Amino acid sequence: MKLFQKTKIGNLELKNRFIRSATWEGMCENDFVSERLINLYEKLAKGGIGLIITGFSHVLKDANSNIGQMGIYDKKFIPKLKELTDVVHENNSKICVQLVHCGGQAVKPEGPSAIKTPFYKKIPEELSIKRINEIQDAFARASEIALEANFDAIQIHAAHGYLISQFLSPVANKRNDEYGGSLENRARFLLEIYEKIRNIVSEDFPILIKINCKDFFDNGFTENESLQVVKWLENMGINAVEVSGGMRGAKKTPIMTNIDSEEKEAYWKDYSKMFKESLEIPVILVGGLRSYHLIEKLYNESYADFFSFSRPLIKEPDLIKKWEKGNFERAKCISCNKCFIPAKKGEGIRCLTD
Repeated sequence: MKLFQKTKIGNLELKNRFIRSATWEGMCENDFVSERLINLYEKLAKGGIGLIITGFSHVLKDANSNIGQMGIYDKKFIPKLKELTDVVHENNSKICVQLVHCGGQAVKPEGPSAIKTPFYKKIPEELSIKRINEIQDAFARASEIALEANFDAIQIHAAHGYLISQFLSPVANKRNDEYGGSLENRARFLLEIYEKIRNIVSEDFPILIKINCKDFFDNGFTENESLQVVKWLENMGINAVEVSGGMRGAKKTPIMTNIDSEEKEAYWKDYSKMFKESLEIPVILVGGLRSYHLIEKLYNESYADFFSFSRPLIKEPDLIKKWEKGNFERAKCISCNKCFIPAKKGEGIRCLTD
C-alpha cells in the first residue's frame, strides 16, 4: 500500500500521502482557537490523516471573510494555537497553517484595483504600495507566530479569489505599476510574500502554496500562467504545490456538489498532471476525492504525489484509518455542502446528513 508508506514534503516526514485540505470550520471565538476546534483536530489526527492543513487563518485583524475564522496576526493567539498543534502531535499527525488575506472579500475590502468583480460583495479599496508592503510584512509576522506555535509547515493561500489570487488574476488586477500588467508584475506580490516568509523561517522549513490552476473567467488567470508562477516559486525553494481552481462567480468553483460517481471525482486532476509533469516539487491534488482505488490509480499514473480532501472527513474523521485497515469503501460524503450551514450560523462545521 504505497499510499501508506512514510514520505516527506521537504524535510517534514509524513506517515502517509493523505492530507486534510484547508477548510473554514467556523469554530474560532474572537479569532482564538476554541475547544471545539481542538476536539475536531484531535479526531482528525486520531483518524489517521498524515497532515492537517488548518482553515484559512487571517494575517491581519480585518483580513477575514467569515465568522469563526482563525487569527494569526498577534502573539496573543500563540497559547491556544499551541494547544492545537500539541493535540495533533500527541496523536501522531502533523499540522500546517494556511495563511490568507481575503482581500476584496474581507471584512475590510482591499484589492489590487478598485473595481467591481463577480467575487466581490463591494468594490474594494485599491492598495497603495505602502499598504502592499504592510500586508506582505503581516504574512511574515504570521509565519513567525506559526513557528512559535509549533506548526510543522506553512501554506500560502493563493487561490479562490482571495487577495493573492486577485493580484494574479487580470480580471481583478488592473494596476499599471510594478504589481500589475504582465504576469511577472501580477506575481510580484506573491513572490515577495514568499521571500519575506522564507526570511523568517529556516531554509528547510516547509512552505507550501495553494494556487488556482486557472480562474475559469474569460480573460482570467490561465493554467500556463499558474504553472509559470509555481516554477518561479520552485526556483526560490518552495516545497510543494496544491492545485485547486475557480472562485465565486466563475464557470467553475472550488467546492463542487453532487460528486456521486468516480467519474466526477478529482475534478482538477488533469491540471495536477500537467503540474506534476513539469515540476520537481511534490504536487498535491484536491477536489472531490472520495474513492481509495481511484486515488491509488491516480498516484500510480503520476497525477499527483499527495491527495487532499476535507468534506469526507467532516462526515468520517476516521476515513483514512478505515482505508489503512483494508476497508476501501467509498467515502460516505454526498457532496451536498450542507455542512457549511451551521458554520455560517456560528455553530461550527458539521455533517447534517447523519
